[in-house]
Amino acid sequence: MKTRIEKDCLGEIEVDSTKYWKSQTQRSLENFKIGKELMPVSIIKSFALLKKACALANFHFNKITDEQCDAIVTICEKIQNGLYMDQFPLHVWQTGSGTQTNMNLNEVISMLGNEYTQKNILHPNDTVNKSQSSNDTFPAALHIMIATKITNELLPVLDEIIMVLKRLEKENEGIIKIGRTHLQDATPLYLSQEISGYRSMFEHNKKQILQALDSVYELACGATAVGTGINCPKGFDKVVDDIIATETKIPFRPDDNKFHALTSKDACVFISGALKSLAANCMKVANDIRWLASGPRCGIGEIEIPANEPGSSIMPGKVNPTQCEALTMVSVQVMGNDSAIGFAASQGNFELNVFMPLIAYNLDQSIQLLTDSIHSFTIHCLTGLKPNKKVIEENLNNSLMLVTCLNPVIGYEKAGQASQYAYRNGLTLKEAILELKLLTEEEFDEYVKPENMITI
Repeated sequence: MKTRIEKDCLGEIEVDSTKYWKSQTQRSLENFKIGKELMPVSIIKSFALLKKACALANFHFNKITDEQCDAIVTICEKIQNGLYMDQFPLHVWQTGSGTQTNMNLNEVISMLGNEYTQKNILHPNDTVNKSQSSNDTFPAALHIMIATKITNELLPVLDEIIMVLKRLEKENEGIIKIGRTHLQDATPLYLSQEISGYRSMFEHNKKQILQALDSVYELACGATAVGTGINCPKGFDKVVDDIIATETKIPFRPDDNKFHALTSKDACVFISGALKSLAANCMKVANDIRWLASGPRCGIGEIEIPANEPGSSIMPGKVNPTQCEALTMVSVQVMGNDSAIGFAASQGNFELNVFMPLIAYNLDQSIQLLTDSIHSFTIHCLTGLKPNKKVIEENLNNSLMLVTCLNPVIGYEKAGQASQYAYRNGLTLKEAILELKLLTEEEFDEYVKPENMITI
């Protein structure tokens, strides 16, 4: 491997001559060989957008030349489009401020920009990082990543699952099934009503996420090292944020208190909590569906789900609720990520939080996993969900909780006596009521009608 020598305040260091990074990236590579987790591509692309906006703002304030600005913007746009990703090799487990990732961007942009112009006009610190600090660029890039990834990826799949659930509601209108509470038989409801509960969960999740995003729209740009804005022109934050908002069509704005922007990660905790809420609802819906589809002969079996692949290496013909299992595993991972994010956000000391790479990695993973798994669950499971009307009707008619509608007729105690008598003696509810002479057959048929037990 051919190398070149890069110099910094600590001395000289060898760098692979085919790479576009400099000494600080190389030192990070050598000093933080921890784990396999690299800084997410989404953070790198968000950083590129931020660096482009900062270059345009610096040009606006006459801090860099037109040629320097053009070089930075050109390279940043290429990075945003996914080029040069092999030039960003740093691990998550590095300095907690993300300084080395910020410098990785600065170094790569400067070298590529100089190559692009065939001139030595860009310096990582003096030009690409002008009016900035790692302490305000990393949290800004973090917020940009969260908002763009949720807006462009997660929210569309929430709209997708809501649309499919609305269709299933419509298709299953009029089907009465037995309800269940505490995993025990309860009073009847329409299958469409049960599905409407699922649909409403995801609608509520969408509202909660949008509410939490409002805090994420606040960016730390202009705070520089400790929040005072040293070496940054007045109004720089507004210019940068307006450029980013225009490009992303997301209403980013300056955080009014830059000291808050650097040391507090409350917006990350808030949005992670909304993602955890979504994960909790995903867990509930996926579990309901795999229980209701259990069987096919020895379970509940009230619905049928698509047979996507063989479910067993030893039991021929077995089909498992694999999409439900994947979604529930993702839900557990997101809940675990949320716990780590909460702990990390509590570690803001004085003017800075130094757990930001962890927060970035966990949020990126949570958003990506929820996006992918909800979409997969929707197209591979929900879209093919069908009711097993025969089993639904049998379970409905066998349920002893139909006795609830007789409370106003024979009283709670006699109704309870009848249901227990039926259960102990293996009778239907009707047979028990008649044997106990609580009602005539005509009276039972008049009062016990499942459709009349559903008032909504």
